[in-house]
Amino acid sequence: MRLDAHQHYWDYAANAQDFAWMTEDLVAIRQNFLPADLAPLRTQAGIEGTIAVQAREVEAETDFLLELAARDSSIRGVVGWIDLCAPDIETRLERYADASALKGYRMLIHDRADPDFADSADHARGVGCLAKHGLTYDLLLRTIHLPAAIRLVDRMANQPFVVDHIAKPLMDGSDWDEWEKGIRAIAERENVLCKLSGMVTEADWSNWQAQTFKPYLDTVLEAFGPNRLMIGSDWPVCTLAGNYGETLAVVEDWAAALSADEQAAILGLTCARFYSV
Repeated sequence: MRLDAHQHYWDYAANAQDFAWMTEDLVAIRQNFLPADLAPLRTQAGIEGTIAVQAREVEAETDFLLELAARDSSIRGVVGWIDLCAPDIETRLERYADASALKGYRMLIHDRADPDFADSADHARGVGCLAKHGLTYDLLLRTIHLPAAIRLVDRMANQPFVVDHIAKPLMDGSDWDEWEKGIRAIAERENVLCKLSGMVTEADWSNWQAQTFKPYLDTVLEAFGPNRLMIGSDWPVCTLAGNYGETLAVVEDWAAALSADEQAAILGLTCARFYSV
């Protein structure tokens, strides 16, 4: 089974106001990206299914992705958005209690002004409600957010977490020491996994080379082990720097040196287990 653990869909034309994060340098992705657009790319890459991850910070995003999943069986799971800081978070979670395609939630931690947002009281209270609903939590971080994320994880030993995009280290190496320390530390927590995704857009979009990512991939492999790693494309964001196949090939080619079982874990089985698909 080959799964893409991290990609997005959006109807930009109908919801442009919800994509404030699409700044002028991201104008190329200010357009619609829907399942029919990804389908031929998935087929060519040999990807059987995907996890569709939220891209808007509105609860309508969760409904949108669940509606897509109901119509397209290639969407094996949805990571939605909900305001985990809301006082009525339990009531909000109950609204989706019967949504079998909903596997977890994500908030945009790395877009918050406070680098300690992950461990803030309201956010931690909301994340603390997820495990009893059988829901995962995607940690969207940059290097600076890793300490607070570790504190959050340490409060919730029974909550399944996954670090998106290997915590987005700067691919010029300028935060290597801080990133390596943080990623190794969070990997010590057995309930935390990691997505091998989002790397090409942290490098020079027009002049990146796969070898740039090898030290980072080697480090997370050593820290997490193959059974806690999963490949993700971050499509269509990745198209700013490379097409779908090229982006997946960064991890696929690197993983070719591993055993068949290790490759199977990274290329699909870890994702299937984590998101229960």
